[in-house]
This record gives sequence, C-alpha cells and structure tokens, in this order.
Amino acid sequence: MDWLSLKNGTDVRGVALEGVDGEDVNLTEEVVTRIAKAFAYWLQQKTGKKMMRIAVGHDSRLSADDICGWVSNGITSSGFDVVLTGLSSTPSMFMLLQDRMFLPCDGSIMVTASHLPFNKNGLKFFVKEGGLEGSDISAILKYAETETFLQGNGTVTKKSYIEKYSADLVKKFREATGEEKPLAGKRILVDAGNGAGGFYVDLVLKPLGADTTGSQFLDPDGRFPNHIPNPENEEAMRSVCEAVKLANADFGIIFDTDVDRAGAVDKTGEEINRNRLIALISAILLEEKKGTIVTDSVTSDGLATFIQAKGGKYLRFKRGYKNVINESKRLNAEGEYSPLAIETSGHAALKENYFLDDGAYLVTRILISLAKQAKQKKNVTDLITDLPCPVEAAEVRLTFRKGVDFKALGPTVIKDFQALAKKEPFLIPAPDNYEGMRVNFDKYHGDGWILIRMSLHEPIMPINLESNSKGGIKILAKELYEFIRKYDFLNLEKLEKIM
Repeated sequence: MDWLSLKNGTDVRGVALEGVDGEDVNLTEEVVTRIAKAFAYWLQQKTGKKMMRIAVGHDSRLSADDICGWVSNGITSSGFDVVLTGLSSTPSMFMLLQDRMFLPCDGSIMVTASHLPFNKNGLKFFVKEGGLEGSDISAILKYAETETFLQGNGTVTKKSYIEKYSADLVKKFREATGEEKPLAGKRILVDAGNGAGGFYVDLVLKPLGADTTGSQFLDPDGRFPNHIPNPENEEAMRSVCEAVKLANADFGIIFDTDVDRAGAVDKTGEEINRNRLIALISAILLEEKKGTIVTDSVTSDGLATFIQAKGGKYLRFKRGYKNVINESKRLNAEGEYSPLAIETSGHAALKENYFLDDGAYLVTRILISLAKQAKQKKNVTDLITDLPCPVEAAEVRLTFRKGVDFKALGPTVIKDFQALAKKEPFLIPAPDNYEGMRVNFDKYHGDGWILIRMSLHEPIMPINLESNSKGGIKILAKELYEFIRKYDFLNLEKLEKIM
C-alpha cells in the first residue's frame, strides 16, 4: 500500500469503517498497529529513552475503541507502557504531557479525524514540545512501511485526564475574575454536536455558576445524528444560533468533534465565527498587550483595519493551523511579541497556552471577558462593534476534472492570475501574498478582492471573494469567470452559480 497516502498534513487519517461506496477501509488492525509501533520507534530515537509511557485517548467516533486497542497493542509490543485516557479532547492529550501531577508520559496519541464523516478516523501525535510536524509523520509512516520496530512487553493503565484538564480551566477563570462563580446569572449553552466536547458543560460551566439550559447534543455519538460537529458547517451554526435564541441565552458555544476548534454565538443569535471570532479574541489580547496577530490567508480587509486600530500588527499568512502557529512562534523567537495564531476555521493558538490550538481554552478566555464586561453592564460583543464587515463574501471550491495532474496545473492558474493583475489597471496585487494570489479590484469592477489558492491536501482550488458593495460578488465572479473559463481542466459550475 501507499503508506504516505495516510498522511494528512500533520495527522494520519483514513477510512476506518465500511458503509460509504467507493471508500475502502485502510485503517485496518495491521496498519494501525504498525503505525503505533513506528511512533514508538520514532519517539525512542528522538528521546534516547529505553523505557517510556505513551497516553492514548479518543473522541466519540464509532471506530475509536477498536483503534485505541490496536494502538495500545502496538505500543506495548514495543516495550512501552500505555495510559488509556478514554473519551478525551485533542488539547487535553497535549496538556497531560505538561502536568506533573498526572502519570508522567513521554508522548501521546489522540484517535480522531476531527469533523470528517463517521467512517473516517485518524491519529494525532504529541510530544512535550507540541504536535508533530509533517516531516515527522512522513518518517513514522516510512518506519511503518519498512517495519522498523522495537520489541518488548509493556503494561496498560486506564486513567482519565479530562477532569483535571477541566479543573485547570475553572481555576484559571476564577483567578482571572476573583470570584468563585463568575458566571452566576448567565445562561451559557453548548452544542457539542455529539462529539467529545460535552464535558465543558458539567466540568467547566456549571462549577463557574452558569445556567446551561438549552445546551444540546452533549452525548457522544459517532454517528453524528444531529449535525456535523464543525463550526464551519452552515447547518451546525444555524442549529446553535437557533438554540441560543430559543433558550434566550447570553452566549452560545459550538465545538468540533475533538474540541481543538470552537465557534460562538452572541445573545442575539448572531454567529461569532471566522473574522468576528478572530476580531474578538484579538481585541481581548491586544487590550492586555500590543502585539502581532497572525491569521490565515482568507481573512477580510476589515479585520486588518480593526486589528491595527486596536494598536496591533496584522500578518495574513498561509492556511493550515500549523503554518500560522509556526509563523507566530518564529516572530516571538525573533523578539516580536505575537500573542495569537488563528485560522478562520476556528483553530486558535495562544502564546500563553503553549501555542496549542484549543477550542475550550479559546472560549474560556472569551467567557472571562464576558464576565468582566458584564460587571460594567456591557456585552462582550461590544469589543467588536467597530469591526468593518464586508457587504458580501463568498467562497467557491472548484474541483479538477478526473485524471489531470492538479498539483502541476493549479499553480499555473495562480501564476497566470498574477500576470493578469500586473497587466490590468483596475487590479492591484495585495501586499504580502504568502499563499496563492490575492488581488484587489477597484470599485468599478467589484469593489473588493479575490484570492485563488490550492487546497493543502485535495484536488480543489478554493477561491474567496469579498466585496464592499451590494451586488459586488456577482461582478467579481464574472470578472473571474472571464479569466478562468479557458482552463478546461476545472469544473466551473460552482462559480457559475454565484454569477
């Protein structure tokens, strides 16, 4: 088999269950066991330690128990001990490596495939320094392919960590506000989408005094029967927005399956997502100390204006949460304070929290501000009332026709778009293009911008459009169509729909 086909950025992902036509199971017992053994070997090479302990946790997926068992067998047969933490969030699997009160562990594995469909699953790896890089995943898969393993007999211990992780969030909240129950009198609801995030209600919000009436889909269910647990999903966001209005809640929270991402809803039922979420946490952090906010490439021009008005610097970097995290880390290492690396997808990593993308930590930080604002008879969203928002925005994801070399053809389109921007007087290339090509259009040709880029992992060309005028998206789409229709290897139906 092609072992590297299981690599998905900095994770391993594949098909774990039958049930979807055309998707054959490739996360078999043998494959998972070999990957676990390969990680054990990789970790031994990294640390030089002969005896180690590795923690293994999972989200709510149907295949979780089987895969955790196979991972455990792979590790123990390499001579290392295993701690099974049961239902966990991805961030908690990193935090336990920092906790001296927990069983000391040298590494951890989270069994998750984030928001992907029920039949998928995967493995995410951590060491004490953070999550693994893509090159590390490639090395591990190579060891699995060549069966470069250790031999031995380890033990298995079961010990949950999510309770201690939650208690630390509660402690932080109380220290920040000086109150035992700072959310008393506030109705805060959670939509966990039947993923792993239901713990936040009983273990964090209720101890802080919150009324959690209206919370929904808290029970783990890997079928995801109500909606996809994904803050970027329109149906999911619509569901939690309606729940907030129905419950007359002060704030709503939605987590993805493994809780490394989050979105929010204000008291009016309006979503706090993408640019609004970035603006809110940026405002909170910049009020404490000025610095550079690093985002992905698809954020709005209005967000840049907002961050700069708050006294911060703004760096629009590449898509991919590891990309923005590593860039923010680089800035800090060079002496430029950068408190936040965040994607529009909801991946948010704070310097103060090990640069860990942690949805629960993010919303805890926002709720601390909500509690403080309430003392002044203000709403937390008052912090972003001056955020300039585009009049219209859209994203289309163009697919490539089957059989073409999309990795070669995609960059050709982007290069030609760049050449067009230099040629036409009504086009201005956006400064600091770190990914794809972003071009500004004057007010007579759409009054906004278009970003063309390639997906990190799929044969897809995502295109973002934003306009400051009503009807501007259609104008931008028509301008783009005139340029892109000559590429017969692209399916343009989705672009044609918004023209």
